[in-house]
Amino acid sequence: MAQTSNPPSAQASNPPAPSSAPVASSPTTSGKPASTAPSQNAGTIAEQKHNQQERIANGVSNGSLTSDEASTLENKENKINQEEKSMKAEDNGQLTSADKAALKQQQGQVSNQIYQDKHNDNTQNTHPKTEIGQRREEQRQRIAQGVANGQLTAGQASHIEKQEGSLNTEVKNDRAADGGKLTQAERTQINNQQNHLSKEIHKDKTKAKTGAKHK
Repeated sequence: MAQTSNPPSAQASNPPAPSSAPVASSPTTSGKPASTAPSQNAGTIAEQKHNQQERIANGVSNGSLTSDEASTLENKENKINQEEKSMKAEDNGQLTSADKAALKQQQGQVSNQIYQDKHNDNTQNTHPKTEIGQRREEQRQRIAQGVANGQLTAGQASHIEKQEGSLNTEVKNDRAADGGKLTQAERTQINNQQNHLSKEIHKDKTKAKTGAKHK
C-alpha cells in the first residue's frame, strides 16, 4: 500500500520536515555507501526492476547519486519500461524468450551504471547549511521515498530530478556570479521554482494513490 505523502510547502523560511526518514544505507570510510557489485541475472524482470528502483532511491537519499545522475538512470529505466510495454502489445500481453533476454541485458547495463554512479566522486550534499539547500534536500528525500514505494514512476522521477539538476546548476552559477552569494531577487526566483517542484512532486505522488495516469 502506497504511503501517504505530505502536501508541499510553499514557504521558504520554514522548510518542512521530510515526509519520511531517508532510505537507510551503510556508509564507508570514503563517504560512499557500502555496496556489492550488481548481479545482472538476479530474479525476474519485475524483481530486478523493483530492485534497481530501490537502489536509485537509496542513492538519492544518501547523496551517492546526484540529481543529474538519478535523472539519467530513471530515464533509461523508463525507456526499458516502454520497450517492455511495446513487446507485450505485440505478443498478446506476453514476453517471448528473446524479449526477456533483451530486457535482461538492458537491465544489466543500467544496473552497472547505478553501481558506477554510486561509487564515483560525484556526491550530493545531504546536510546543507543554507535555507535553499535544506529545501532542496527535503524535496530529494520526498523523491527518494516516492521512487522506493512506487508512488513515482521512472518517467516521473526522471523528469523531476532533471528539473532539480537544472535548478542546482542555476544556483551554482548565480553564486559564482555574485561572489558566492545570492541576491534577494535570485533567492525569490529560486524559491518560486522550488515551490513549483514541490507541487509537482506532490501531484505525481497523488496520481499513484488515485490511479490516475501521468500525462
